[in-house]
Order: sequence, then C-alpha cells, then structure tokens
Amino acid sequence: MKTPQFWQSRNLISTLLAPASALYALGAWAERSFTTPTKAPIPVISIGNVTAGGAGKTPTAIALIPMLQALGHTPHILTRGYKGAALNAHRVSEGDDWRSVGDEALLLAKAAPTWVGRNRLASANAAAAMGATLVVCDDALQHHALHKDISLLVIDGAYGIGNGTLLPAGPLRETLVSATKRCDAAIIIGDDVQQLGAQLSIPTIAATLSPVGNTNVLQSTRWLAFAGIGRPEKFFTTLREYGAEIVATQHFADHHAYSEADITMLVARAKELDATLITTEKDAVKLPRAYAASIAVLPVSLSINAPKQLMQILTNITAA
Repeated sequence: MKTPQFWQSRNLISTLLAPASALYALGAWAERSFTTPTKAPIPVISIGNVTAGGAGKTPTAIALIPMLQALGHTPHILTRGYKGAALNAHRVSEGDDWRSVGDEALLLAKAAPTWVGRNRLASANAAAAMGATLVVCDDALQHHALHKDISLLVIDGAYGIGNGTLLPAGPLRETLVSATKRCDAAIIIGDDVQQLGAQLSIPTIAATLSPVGNTNVLQSTRWLAFAGIGRPEKFFTTLREYGAEIVATQHFADHHAYSEADITMLVARAKELDATLITTEKDAVKLPRAYAASIAVLPVSLSINAPKQLMQILTNITAA
C-alpha cells in the first residue's frame, strides 16, 4: 500500500477511524499477552519499528553485520520475506527470485547468510545448524513467538510516528511507550524532527543514511525518479540533497511488483522529458531484466553516528 497522507496529522479521517484503531489495539494486546516466546539455541537480535512502512530496518540490519563480525561472531539474518512464498526455513541463494523470498531478503543476503520463513524459530535453528553464532531478526518487534536477547527500535527521524495514532487511523503498529518497554535502544535515522529521542526512556543512537559511491554523477543529468517503498519522498529528497535535478517523480505502492507495462510507461515518460530513470536498490531487484541495465540505481548505507555506544550494547548482550 501507499502511505496515506492523512497519517501525517490528526484530522477528520483519523478521528472517524479511531474505533477501528481501538479494535486493532485490542487484537495486538491479545497477541502479545497470549503468546509465549520460545528461546532459540543462539542469541537473537531484533530489528523493528512501530510504524507501518519503511523506517530503515533493512539498512540497520545490514549495518550491524560488520559490527557483530568485529566482535568475533558469525551472524546470519532472519526475515519473514514480505509476500515471499517460502513457508519453512529457506536460505537465500543467488538463484532465488524476489517473488519467492521477498525483495528485502535479496538485499540482506548480500551482507550475510539470510534465511526466509514464516517460522522464525525454525529459521534460527537452521542458521545455528549452519554455523551461525547469533541471528539478526529483521522486522521482528511485533513478532512475539521468538525470544529476543536484544531489541533495537528503528525510527525514521523525518517521519517520526506520523500523527501518533494506531492503525488504521495512523501509522502505528503499537504505541511508542509499549514498544520501548521491550527495546534496549532506539536508532533514529536522520534529523529527529519530532524530538522523539527526548521522549524515550531507552538510550538513543543517531544514524545517517547516505548514498554509496561517487554522488557527483547525480549532478550530470536530468532524472525521472521512481520508487515503490514505504516513503518514496525520502528517496526523492536524498537525490535532491546531493544535487540531482529531478524533473519528475513516480510513486508506487510499497513492495510494488513492476510489470512490463510499468517500465514501458516510465521509459516513454523519461524520453519525453529528456531524463534518465533512477530508482532504489530495493526496487531494482524487481525490474524486468531487459530494462535493468538502462535504469540507474542509488545504493545507500547506514552510518551509526556513535558506533562505540551501539557496540557496547552488542557486547553486553552477546557476552551474556
């Protein structure tokens, strides 16, 4: 789905949807209350957020891998695989298609061995059997069946918590207070516009998401930027911050499956505007192969502004 505009502020629509949010809250409470977490044979580090849509969980999980390796660990990554077809523990390989494992799993697998499956415990067991000394569980804050040894809350600083209300009236999967009770630290990516860091009762760590490689090339042409991520505006803003001339943008729903018709439309529009197409890494893995070479991709990576602080948290938990 595309992130609704009304999620950004309190308004008539969010007020009318308040009863539905109350029902959602009741269901979420019941799931937490009546689920008994099972401990995996190796430590589990959870990466999660409180909002629907992208907050930066995937780049955060990727950024943790070299830090954990520096501590002497062999980390693997667990993910459910958004809309992926894998039911049991499946190790992602080069031959996998995003339709079977999910788009984010293909990016995660470049950083560390990655397992996809709805049963996270089964994936953790499989990872342990293949030599993992711990696992990083992507998007697991609201997954209560697996015991977590450490939980990190990821927040998109620019978006924050939107209008601060629960689904469907707002973007929240649960309240910030509820989430922080189960988390060891929060990673706030970018400027903390809503000043959430000051409201949290757990340590906060600032981080920055930046393009990888020579960004001067962004200033060399006109661009038609397109994306099917939680918040496409974040991608478009990044391009502009690095001097790109964006002559047009195209939004798609999060995890959009690109068809030949989609790409044909984009190519024709770019030609009319004398522009070059550019998209995200997450979108690029879903492009028809015939067009992939002609569409530019902007890779990004997450930098932890206080790596020693985060390293200490990881050291404490992994040593337990």
